[in-house]
Amino acid sequence: MVPGTFTQIYLHFVFAVKFREALIQQKYQKEVFPFIAGLIDSMGHKSFAVNGMPDHVHVFMSFSPSKSPSETIKEIKRASSNFINEKKWFPGKFQWQNGYGCFSYSKSQVDTVVNYVLNQKEHHHKITFQEEYLAFLKKFEVDYDDRFLFEFFD
Repeated sequence: MVPGTFTQIYLHFVFAVKFREALIQQKYQKEVFPFIAGLIDSMGHKSFAVNGMPDHVHVFMSFSPSKSPSETIKEIKRASSNFINEKKWFPGKFQWQNGYGCFSYSKSQVDTVVNYVLNQKEHHHKITFQEEYLAFLKKFEVDYDDRFLFEFFD
């Protein structure tokens, strides 16, 4: 960081397993999510919450602008794919889907977002991933083209 530069940026990333396969089951989440949290911290950000479902992941962090959001998520996906593939949990090669969602929050919303991320299983008893993701895009007024959304199989 450049001396005299002070920031407070909170970002919530959402990304999905390629073909939305439900590969990251509970037994793997116990290793993958802490790995991602440690990676975020090692990159100079601060991980607040990493959680998800077998087919997608939510990451909430205090973001350091030393890297762009796209560079950060690219590294998270690259390193976590390598981690999963080295474990040889699955036949073939594990991959994340292209793309991601990134949403910003204020300091006053941190506890609410952490709670949301940590309670993914409860949320998904009520709504599908597609409904959740489209609600984020609408809430944050993100322009999008349906052709470039995640592959939804809900």
